[in-house]
Amino acid sequence: MELLDYAFMQRALLAAVLVGITAPAVGIYLVQRRQALMGDGIGHVAMTGVGLGFLLSTSPVWMATAVAIVGAVVMELIRWYGKTRGDIALAMLFYGGMAGGVMFINLAPGGSNANLQSYLFGSLSTVSEEDVTAICLLAAFVVLVTLGLRRQLFAVSQDEEFARVTGLPVRALNLLTAVTAAVTVTVAMRVVGLLLVSALMVVPVAAAQQLTRSFAATFAISVAIGVAVTLGGTVTSYYQDVPPGATIVLLTIGMFIALTVLATPLARRRARATAAAEAAAGDPVECAVPAQPVAKT
Repeated sequence: MELLDYAFMQRALLAAVLVGITAPAVGIYLVQRRQALMGDGIGHVAMTGVGLGFLLSTSPVWMATAVAIVGAVVMELIRWYGKTRGDIALAMLFYGGMAGGVMFINLAPGGSNANLQSYLFGSLSTVSEEDVTAICLLAAFVVLVTLGLRRQLFAVSQDEEFARVTGLPVRALNLLTAVTAAVTVTVAMRVVGLLLVSALMVVPVAAAQQLTRSFAATFAISVAIGVAVTLGGTVTSYYQDVPPGATIVLLTIGMFIALTVLATPLARRRARATAAAEAAAGDPVECAVPAQPVAKT
């Protein structure tokens, strides 16, 4: 293939595969916890890290990772202790993260809002060797956590109270999930972009759930969808000269719609089969009680 002749495309495709694996792998736990928009909030906070990276002349990826982790931990603490004012605190955190990113990058020598573009919406040509190294290391951490602790993370995501009763360290696992989500956001920002990464964490999981309800099967199918759409979006972006992040997200939504259409008749067949099986098993027949004759007075 022609695109493999270019080093930047080799790096972009490798990054796309890693993003396709890690984003749904974390997203499945966020969906179970009903925190589908957590990735979007972390992406806003990570913008401050990108701006600081330019301002301090350090790696924007590593700086964004550090800031995103701090932001994710703060979000989790707000969820525990925020109560009625939690929404306001989260809103200030999200918008403050965006404002901080814009401010810091404009204060950086030679910096401008144009430098943020590739981090906000993804860019193929700007994925450097240093970025690939960082993405590989961070992706290895995400895979290790999401697979190695899948039973514990699933238990906490399903029912925190039950997990606490069984002796699991619920708060520690919640913090680990938040940190892993933050790492995933920074893994994906060079391919999908900070503002679109949440879709790649959630939509493949929702698409997989149209076909199965098993956690293991949903995990595997959502990762397969993630890899397919990131590779497809990256290749399409190269040949059609369109933004990679937007292309990947639109492909993901298209996949969700297609699987939903396919799953509808399957769900109906399953429902009819279940009803037929219950009928074949035999339901208890109501016995008619003969009417008692009314005594004449």
